[in-house]
Amino acid sequence: MKGTTMVSEFERNKDTVQELTQSAAERVGNIAKIITGAVTGIAREIGDGVTDAIEMREAARRAEKDAER
Repeated sequence: MKGTTMVSEFERNKDTVQELTQSAAERVGNIAKIITGAVTGIAREIGDGVTDAIEMREAARRAEKDAER
């Protein structure tokens, strides 16, 4: 009888560890998705800002050339 209880207790502990591991892995995955989304958004904003700066610089050069004519 005692052997059956130990197996049952071991099985419960194994199940608990498995559930905790799966939960932790899922949470880490969710956090990674959040970070990936944030980094993607930041990179997009930086790229858009650089593009805007290039376009403004080119517009200023065109305006300068027009003023010289």
